[in-house]
Amino acid sequence: MYSAITNFYNRRKDKRMKVNITETVLRDANQSLIATRLPYEKFEGALSLLDKAGYYSLECWGGATFDSCLRYLDEDPWERLRKIKKVCKNTKLQMLLRGQNILGYKHYPDDIVREFIKHAADCGMDIIRIFDALNDMRNIQVAMDQTKKSGLHASGAICYTISPIHTLEKNVQTARELRDMGADSICIKDMAGIMSPKEAYDLVKAIKAEVDLPVVVHTHSTTGLGSMTLLKAVEAGADTIDTAISCFSNGTSQTPTESLVYALEQFGYETGVDQKITKEINDYFKPIQDEYLKSGLLDPVVMTTSTEALLYQIPGGMLSNLVAQLKAQKALDKLEDVLAETPRVREDLGYPPLVTPMSQMVGVQATANVLTGERYKNVSKEVVAYLRGEYGRAPGTVNPDLVKKILGDEEPMTGRYADTLEPAFQKAKEELGSIARSDEDVLSYVAFPQVAEKFFKAREEKENRNVKYTIREID
Repeated sequence: MYSAITNFYNRRKDKRMKVNITETVLRDANQSLIATRLPYEKFEGALSLLDKAGYYSLECWGGATFDSCLRYLDEDPWERLRKIKKVCKNTKLQMLLRGQNILGYKHYPDDIVREFIKHAADCGMDIIRIFDALNDMRNIQVAMDQTKKSGLHASGAICYTISPIHTLEKNVQTARELRDMGADSICIKDMAGIMSPKEAYDLVKAIKAEVDLPVVVHTHSTTGLGSMTLLKAVEAGADTIDTAISCFSNGTSQTPTESLVYALEQFGYETGVDQKITKEINDYFKPIQDEYLKSGLLDPVVMTTSTEALLYQIPGGMLSNLVAQLKAQKALDKLEDVLAETPRVREDLGYPPLVTPMSQMVGVQATANVLTGERYKNVSKEVVAYLRGEYGRAPGTVNPDLVKKILGDEEPMTGRYADTLEPAFQKAKEELGSIARSDEDVLSYVAFPQVAEKFFKAREEKENRNVKYTIREID
């Protein structure tokens, strides 16, 4: 037996099979742990190290970063991307795009989706991971098409979840549909960290057998399964895995980069990642981690293993947002009740995967149900829009009593909602006039009107102050 295992490892070392590593510290890791509150100035000094570490790609944009830059960090997200690209010339930059939702929380017209992707490409993006919260392929097709036309790598993502209707066969069928739409790779996106090692092995094997494309596996350490899941995924043939530098890993984040690289190298895989440089990267980020721990923004709750997520299926970013939401309302003691209500709301809505924007919608509704003491006494406008069919086709059957209560006699739409939307880019550009200094400003405004307008005003006031200060110095 020992001899057989030794021979297996030796054969693998001879082949030196390659596994690509995507580093997530600039996006999903800090989104999951500190609600995307990592400004450019804090990680700027690590960019050159990140660029020469040997990563396949750096996930650095998309997801909640765009909103957070405008809303909390006083940064232009487009300029942030350009600055990252200026330093990181050797490593592919990667972003997460919510299909027809782009980076917002509603569906946008097709012209906005196309313009957004064109400008992301112009600012230095290389890989766009595209997903739809409902795995409704109609909501991915335009983004996929424009990504290809812009010369970027289109990674079509399957939102992994567990429910009576999300079967192995269904996931493989989704992978085939993504391939047929022109995807360059297939990503299994396990946002809640609920995919077990066996499930990862079986799914990667099944996709590789049916679809001749690279397979990427993204998971979280929320439930403690992360490292085991990624190892089994690689064993099954996964080409790329997502990890986070260790001081921003584990808990609701990804599994540690250094640990996975170390283990994979011992198993005979080639990652291309320089472990000496990853130590330097981690040393750079350790003081930043300490700073967020002291400020309270990095809550110990999101740094621990939560096996309850195997039941509740709540992704990392959603859990941190729920904790913040309940803290703000001085109701953190209701967290367990909200966690228990979440799967009930999800079932009522037809088992949507808990990923943005569905995770926020389900989480907010579950919180409202608990805090008001009555289920669906208050229903958000987003849930109403979902029930109308504006987010796409529900994966399963929506509770008919809930539909009746909210919509009355109104019939939900069955077509693609974006087909009902008029082009919006040129109209928004004309409305903004000189307020928008570029097409990028127009896109920021369309995505987040009030937030962007506030940012534009603050930017102008800041520049005026700087001008006055300079004039005073000259005088």
